This record gives sequence, structure tokens and C-alpha cells, in this order.
Amino acid sequence: MCGIAGIFHLETPKPVDPARVEAMCDAIAHRGPDGHGIWTAPGVGLGHRRLSIIDLAGSPQPMASLDGRAMLVFNGEIYNYRELRQELKALGASFRTDGDSEVILAAWQQWGVNCVTRLHGMFAFAIYDLAARSLFLARDRLGVKPLFLAPLSDGSVVFGSELKALLAHPLLRRDVDPLAVEDFLTWGYVPDDRSILKGVTKLAAGHSLLLRHGSAMPRPSQWWDVSFANRRKGTVQDFEAELLHLMRQAVSSRMVADVPLGAFLSGGVDSSSVVALMAEASSQPVRTCSIGFDVAALDESAYATQVAQRFGTNHASRQVSRDDFSAIEHLAGMFDEPFADASALPTWRVCQLARERVTVALSGDGADEALAGYRRHVFQRGEDRVRALLPQAVRSPVFGALGAIYPKADWAPRPLRAKSTLLALAGDAAQGYARSMAYAPPEVRDTLYSDAFLRLRGDYRAEDRLVALMRDAPARSGLDRAQYADLKVWLPGDILTKVDRTSMAVGLEAREPLLDHRLIEFAASLPETMRVRSGQGKWLMKRTMRRFLPDDILYRPKQGFVTPIAQWLRGPLADDARAIAGGAMLARTGWFDTRRIAGVVDAHIAGTSDHSRLLWQLLMLEKSLTALGIA
Repeated sequence: MCGIAGIFHLETPKPVDPARVEAMCDAIAHRGPDGHGIWTAPGVGLGHRRLSIIDLAGSPQPMASLDGRAMLVFNGEIYNYRELRQELKALGASFRTDGDSEVILAAWQQWGVNCVTRLHGMFAFAIYDLAARSLFLARDRLGVKPLFLAPLSDGSVVFGSELKALLAHPLLRRDVDPLAVEDFLTWGYVPDDRSILKGVTKLAAGHSLLLRHGSAMPRPSQWWDVSFANRRKGTVQDFEAELLHLMRQAVSSRMVADVPLGAFLSGGVDSSSVVALMAEASSQPVRTCSIGFDVAALDESAYATQVAQRFGTNHASRQVSRDDFSAIEHLAGMFDEPFADASALPTWRVCQLARERVTVALSGDGADEALAGYRRHVFQRGEDRVRALLPQAVRSPVFGALGAIYPKADWAPRPLRAKSTLLALAGDAAQGYARSMAYAPPEVRDTLYSDAFLRLRGDYRAEDRLVALMRDAPARSGLDRAQYADLKVWLPGDILTKVDRTSMAVGLEAREPLLDHRLIEFAASLPETMRVRSGQGKWLMKRTMRRFLPDDILYRPKQGFVTPIAQWLRGPLADDARAIAGGAMLARTGWFDTRRIAGVVDAHIAGTSDHSRLLWQLLMLEKSLTALGIA
């Protein structure tokens, strides 16, 4: 795992100052503490920071092809590089190193832009072809590894693994995109392909970009997509056997490393499944680590210990205090863009713990998106049945009216929190799912924004992009469309961003075996009843893993990393919450109605309402803009 950065002149191949590329790389030095390199030629500069994982001494970057006609900088891992090496050797390629980087170069020279379809792994890379005078940028299928890019006023395009790298270039403007603020208030993150800054984008997952000197900036090309349009036929036993084979293959391929390797273990279904298959494939005890909380209702460490004992792992655990909020300033700087998933804090802590023992850690991320593991997926399937029974002409006025008058009962047991469900049923499947995913629904956002910001935002609504994506998805049902949206928007925007930034902040490589694209494609073809059945998500996976894991691990209610932000914002962070509306930097932007925010703060601190998610969003937005130097 590494960090990459670079500069490419589109119009004329002007000289590139190596010091600028070096400054961009220095800004992301945490991603690669083991080595660095810079290469420049007329019109192009490439930089690399290395975290050594495979072929520790033999694969420095930037790396030239054997014939010197192509130059590579690469962030990630190619898990089938050994098989590809043999295939390329049979086609006449030669190799000087034992790593995966040189395999990418040989694949480029053999197959050109189509080389990405042959790569199994997580990656973001740039290849400069000296003969074609072109720069090829590519990002992996699911977006595990990030890639930011922006055109500059001097005719160049800059790119890097994090926004920090681009911010190191003096010509990058720091103007906030108001549409990104709308996105963030809706989702809690800024999704691909937008960024918090105008003019800066992210290369979307499964996309590539080919830049040429003397040509205009082209649009990215999509080279991979997942389809839910086809259904496999077979018995439950057939599906179980294939799923287990794919999971074993995914886990074992990600255990290749020349450095110490371990796993995150929360005690949930996904991480426990990964650890079970690692233990099966390993002759040595698996190193595992987990984080607990000093709030009993949030603590899952006992389940992690149970799984660790079951498989005889070398386990380490650490408790996070309810007073760990002091780290939020550092957290905001880690992400550059505003990021409101509060589980980033314990994720960072478990990465810190893992890095004390290993350099690579396998995680359980991806199974919920692929196999319908979220509660919202179960709801979506149930709501689809209601929609099928009642036409929208009936549902819209009836459920819309009921949802409008139903109280927002955050304090009530879950079965009584019907407001969101009623409002979701008033629309179609895409509109309902977009509402279920939103941190702040449109009626809440509209009351928070100032008149000036409403004019800046115009007709744009963050939900519109998700609704359009779902309606155009290669899918057959509402559940299919919901999972497709998760894989395309939520997964790269929230989950993978969180894991990448928190792991790279401590120089740890995180690998996600349950995001192997072959497993994802298989899961997308499963009948709905193999994904959701009897109110249970991930039905087939849980059934498959019963030979490894006990029912109290497989079938207990899903919890996930939960942070006590509601308590923090009523206690030690109450003054920070009040400051959002009372003269702090966010108030000075003029984007918000500060009187409305003050009312939200007062209601939360008084305990009459739970506005913790919204206040955490606003707090992280303020901290992020401060970290970006926009205060």
C-alpha cells in the first residue's frame, strides 16, 4: 500500500518542477513511510511513497518498464500477479523483480487500456507511456483505493491518493463547492465523483482516464460494472458450495505478504467469517485485534474474544474510553473532506492497535453490501411488497399524509419509529431508499440552510443522483437497486474511505477479501431469497458459515462500531455544539440559519430530542473546513 501523486500537462509539455511533485508526495508521507521516489519528463511528473508489503527491496517506484517506454506509480495490491506473470512470460515478457508492480507495466504493454480487466485486486495507478505521450489513470472495481484529480490554471492536471497531495500544489484553489455541502448534509460524506472543493473530482470506482498531450480533458471511461439483472438457478447446497469456494479463494489470495499479517475481529458475522477462513488456511495462529468500549451497551469485545478462542488466534484487545472525543481534531485532518461516520474513530483506534503487531490486516468489509446485510435491505424488500399491492396513486397521498403527521420518535422502540417508513412508502423504491439512506432528509436540510445558500444550491438535491442511479441500474427489483446503489455510492464514499484513511494514517494496509469482484458478481446473481429471508439479511452467508461459527455469532442483532456521540454532545462537547450556531467558523460561512441550528442544539442538550447525527455532521464540517485552511 502506498501513496501516489503527479502532474500532467494537457496542452503543451511544459517542464515539471520535481520539487512540486515532491511536496505533493510529502503531504501523504504517512501512506508510504518505507521509501519514496520522483520522476519527471517534459510535461509529466510522477511521485510515489512506499509502504513495503511484497518484494520488499526489489520494486522501487516510480518504476520503468524493461524497455524504458513506460513509467508506473501504483497504490494497492494485485492478488493474481503470480498467475499474470506466468501468462505474460508465455507471451514473451521478461521480469527483473518479484513484485506486482512490474506485472502491471507488462500488462499495460501487452493489453493497453484493457489491462485493468486482467487485474484482480485493489489499486489506483498512473502509467505514463513515453511512446504514446499519454497518461493512463485507473481505479479498481469497487473503489478500495482512492484517486483525486483536478485541472489547474496552467493547463496541467494534478492527481493524488488524497486531497492533501493536491492541496500541496500552489495553483489549487480552495473554493468550497456548495453542491458538495448539500451532498455532505445528506449522506455524511462527499460521494464520488465530487469533492468538497470546486474543480476537484475523484476518479470513480471501476473507471479509467486516458490523457494525451495536445488534447482536451476527456471524460472517464467505465471499465467495470456489476449487474443484478440475471438470476442463477440451483439448489441451496449448490449456492453454499460456490459461496464458500469464493470466500476461501478471496481470503487465501489476500494472505500473501512478505510482512506480518493479521485481521480485524469485531465478533460480527463478517470479520468472524474472515478469521475462520484465515485460520483454516494458515499453519500459524492468526493475529487478531479488536476494540471495546467502556459503555456496556456499545461493547462487542466479548464476542470477539469468543471467536478468537474458538480459532486459537493470537488476540489483542483495547478499550476505547467514552472520553476519546479529544481525537476529533486529528480525525478531521485525516479525511480532508468532511466525514461524519462516527465509527471512523474506533476504526482508527483498531488500526493503531493492529499496526503495533502487523503491517497488513484483513477486514470483513463488503459482505453487507454484496449479500444484503443491512437492516435497510430487509425493510426495502418488505416495502417493495407493499408497493406491489398498492399503486402509487394510492400510496402517495395516504402514506405521505400519515408520514407528515407521525412524530419523529427517536426515543421510541424501533417498531414505533414509523415516520421514515411511511414517507418512504409514499414514493417509489428509489425515492424510498434514498430517504432511508439520508442523514438529514430534504425537509430538515431546507430549514437549516440560509436563503443565500438555497440560492447557491439552486434546483440540485443530493437524492436526485441516487434516485437516477437506482432507476437506471442493471437490476430486477427494489432490493437489487438498493444494493447496486450501496456498491456504487455508499461503499466507496463511506465504508472504503473510512478504512483507507484510518489505516493509511498509521501506515497499515487493510485488505477486504469479501470485496473480491468474483464474489460480488456471484452475490449479485443470487435469487432474493438467498440474500434476505424471514427478516434476516445475508441469509446464504450465515447458513454457509454455520459449519464454522456458532449461532450466537451468526444470528445476534447487527451492531457495528457505535460511538457515544449523543452523550458527548450533551456533555463534554456541548460547548462545541453551541459554538456551531454562536459565532464559530461555520456560522460565518453564511450557509446556515444559525437560529434554527441553535434550537436544534438546545433541544439535543436538553434531552428532548436526539439530534446527535445532525450535530456531529455540522461539527465535522466545521472541523474539516478549518483543517483545510478555509476558516
